[in-house]
Amino acid sequence: MPPLSAGRKYSNSPYLLLALLALGAKARAAESSPLPAASAPRGVETPPLAEGRPLLTLQPAAAKPGDPVVVAVRGMAELPSGTLGGRPLRFFPWGEGFMAITGLPVELGAGTAAVKVLGPAAPGAAPVELTGTLSVLEPGYPERELKVSGKYVEPPPGVKARMAADRRAFAAAFAQPFAAPLFGQNFAWPRQDRITAPYGDRRTFNGKLSSQHFGVDIDGDPGTPVTAANDGTVVMTRDNYSAGKTVIVHHGAGLYTTYFHLSRITVKKGTRVKQGQRLGLVGSTGRVTGPHLHWGVKADDLWVDGEVLLRLDFFPSAAPGVASGSTELGAP
Repeated sequence: MPPLSAGRKYSNSPYLLLALLALGAKARAAESSPLPAASAPRGVETPPLAEGRPLLTLQPAAAKPGDPVVVAVRGMAELPSGTLGGRPLRFFPWGEGFMAITGLPVELGAGTAAVKVLGPAAPGAAPVELTGTLSVLEPGYPERELKVSGKYVEPPPGVKARMAADRRAFAAAFAQPFAAPLFGQNFAWPRQDRITAPYGDRRTFNGKLSSQHFGVDIDGDPGTPVTAANDGTVVMTRDNYSAGKTVIVHHGAGLYTTYFHLSRITVKKGTRVKQGQRLGLVGSTGRVTGPHLHWGVKADDLWVDGEVLLRLDFFPSAAPGVASGSTELGAP
């Protein structure tokens, strides 16, 4: 394997800052870590509710800002509504109940996030409200100050026009109609190699322009395969200014995975793909300092940590445990 390649960094508003974040990747390469194996999350169990009464479960039971979260409900007779931390949840039928896939905003402070779900326990019955709390942990994202050339802070007019076109293309790709998940198994790594930069690194450029890395950078030899993390539909195949040759896969339920800096794209827009199917080859297109894969995950319009997505179990044999804190059932 060649020396560890530096990876690019991205912003939660990725288009202007994508070009800037690549320059800070070298500082991260020396701190690379082995790619961890995905493992099922552990929830915190509370005493079960009475038989036949609705049940609320969360994965994970404690999360940091930027983590994806799964909210599941059993015992509701109709599609429920709800919120997590004040953000609306979009439920869909799943297994013996309903599920919503969302995330915690990266700006959220440590503490707790309230969960509220409203729906009828029987057809035609008055709605009941399930409530619980999710522990929000300190994220501990590192911060670093970087000095860069002014041209990376203020791109030339021609570049700005191209980046504006990229923004429109990304917006269209992420505007797919909400539908039930297209996958039948949990998520897997798109390739196995060292992580050169994890999700969440905070960076300040020239003392004034701040950004954050909203993906996982995975080292790779140029030309090695990149595969789909799960089943879905390809909604972008495009050469972008900062992200380079890009593939985006929509997995349903407002969940997307993104694959940046490819040297070659091997699928077409609109193709239905299966987990493990080749999407392209590792490269260094776009604003990068070396070949690698930037793998991003977007859930419910938020960039979230892909490493946590890999630990979520969408097909538990039993309820994974409700969130820390009490879960209450009562009239709204």
